[in-house]
Amino acid sequence: MKICVISFDFWHYDEHIVRKLNERDIKAHHINIGAFSHKHLGSKISNAFSKILFGKNLKHQKRQRFVIESLEKIGFQDQILVLNPDTLDSETLKFIKERTFRCITYLYDSLERYPVQDKLHFFDKIFSFDDKDVREFGFEKLTNYNYLEYLPAEDQNPQLDLYYITSYDKNRNAILRKLAPVLHKKGISHRFLIVGKRIWKEQIRASEPLKNYAVLKRKTIPAAETISVYRNTKAILELMRAGQTGLSFRFFEAMALEKKIITNNLEIPNYDFYTPENILILKDDFSNLNKDFFEKPYRKLSQDVYDYYTLDKWVDRVFDLK
Repeated sequence: MKICVISFDFWHYDEHIVRKLNERDIKAHHINIGAFSHKHLGSKISNAFSKILFGKNLKHQKRQRFVIESLEKIGFQDQILVLNPDTLDSETLKFIKERTFRCITYLYDSLERYPVQDKLHFFDKIFSFDDKDVREFGFEKLTNYNYLEYLPAEDQNPQLDLYYITSYDKNRNAILRKLAPVLHKKGISHRFLIVGKRIWKEQIRASEPLKNYAVLKRKTIPAAETISVYRNTKAILELMRAGQTGLSFRFFEAMALEKKIITNNLEIPNYDFYTPENILILKDDFSNLNKDFFEKPYRKLSQDVYDYYTLDKWVDRVFDLK
């Protein structure tokens, strides 16, 4: 069987899907749109002028060609999975659909954030991680997955209470500004890391800059480094984007490493892995955030629940490999 995964793999999560498929002796390929970049400074400058003067994004056009040419090289596929089709135009999606028996998409962002309704007719199967979109549009529900090796809590000795790594987001930044002083007052050790090109806005901010509460970095952090920090923390913070209800990878990384989660996602009690010993749903005023949450032991999940969210089970469901 030949399977191709097409995505903008900014955080390098999608490469795990391809690795897992290859482990099963499936000929899997990954077309990573995010890996395409300008070849030199002149190309970058030309693209900037094109966008300003003519409203044309040359980089976007070149990315479409990159996808098409990559797919031409590997030939017809039994299945193609497109993760979030927002970066692909209709002509590219038409080309993709014509080169596979089964064209699938997984929407790991809400339609409120990335409205791609006009592109969904290209797909034979549509999965979504967002509960609201599943209810409204009838998509098949699919969460993200646990791609890590299991590491029990008793084999770790974490020193930090709470850790959070996130991309730059205005709404989440506002929550962090309020949350950091509360954590400090309650004696909860913590570290916040915000990543992305837009952090320059915080570096020049005059009032309450985030640099007072968090480490700001322009470039992404290697996944291995993030997981290493997770091992040294008791709980992971997860703040939702506005208008989004789906679960980020943090929940599943926490599952593999037996870490607790603190979140503002009100949908969490609907999941079978939810237990108040492991997951704290933050009140808006943070009044239910206390030190004893970090001191109590992690409650282990049943093997059936844990296995359901592994990458092995995920590829079975998506590619119908059972």
